[in-house]
Amino acid sequence: MSLIDKIKENAKKELRTIVLPESEDERVLLAAQIVLEEKTAKIVLIGNKEKVLADAKTAGANIEGAVIIDPLSSDSLEEYTNELVTLRAKKGLSYDDAKEIMSTESRFFACMMVRLGHAHGVVAGSNSPTASVLRAAIQVIKTAPGIKTVSSSFIMETQDKEFGDNGLLLFGDCAVLPDPTSEQLADIAASTAATAKNVVGIEPKVAMLSFSTMGSAKHPMVDKVTKAVEILKERNVDFTFDGEMQADAAIVAAIAKKKAPDSKVAGQANVLIFPDLQAGNIGYKLVQRFAHAAAHGPIIQGLNKPVNDLSRGCSVEDISNLVAITASQVE
Repeated sequence: MSLIDKIKENAKKELRTIVLPESEDERVLLAAQIVLEEKTAKIVLIGNKEKVLADAKTAGANIEGAVIIDPLSSDSLEEYTNELVTLRAKKGLSYDDAKEIMSTESRFFACMMVRLGHAHGVVAGSNSPTASVLRAAIQVIKTAPGIKTVSSSFIMETQDKEFGDNGLLLFGDCAVLPDPTSEQLADIAASTAATAKNVVGIEPKVAMLSFSTMGSAKHPMVDKVTKAVEILKERNVDFTFDGEMQADAAIVAAIAKKKAPDSKVAGQANVLIFPDLQAGNIGYKLVQRFAHAAAHGPIIQGLNKPVNDLSRGCSVEDISNLVAITASQVE
């Protein structure tokens, strides 16, 4: 059984309500049908009911069983507007502006549903940039207690079972922070380790990646990673980690013996933390294409409640899979 099949089986045990705010995208409607047929979540679609039903018919999507909510006619519009005014009081957001946002910005409406306990999670981004999804999530749902950094990870499911945890690895951050500080790298490591435990069900072994292994090179970019390792040590985190190390030292046992013989992580890492977004984004796409690996995500980390972002080039299957992953993040 594949990882995503396991996640879906777990999701079926206790159905969560996931909001799909971008109902204007036919891929979302087709994914909603899959989720409803597989019974991995309850679905809420945001939009004008007549238009959503007409679009679903045109797309050939059976969305019977989904709840369709039009913000303009919703009984919760007033409550949601007032809550947004309260949340953005320091920014001087007026009631009229808040109502406009709640009436027209489906991602904000969806996140407010989750904030106030009317749904469990949100999946968006097929029809909007990451920045739009994160803006709504950060302003409405906020970060989790003790976490300052919102980041992301991809679950990489490779066909070669030699690497990671029987072919499973997590890559972070590949979608959110362009140039994280040492403090933020430590946060990314902690959040990705939690995703490894809670979503994938594996014990994380975290490698902090660099172009240097255990002091083999000197450079400010290396220093950023080594400082992140020191921060993790100071925090006394409850997962195994090490660094700085090169990618081959992290995942290849024979190379680890030469470059980092005393490391508890080198050669067996299943969580790879990249030093910046360029490296992370390029890395996951190379593995996805060259190794024909399944890349599940990006999974957004560090938020108080689950909101996940889709690539605008996502497939219908990507959306339905991410719904199941989002459901599995609910505590």
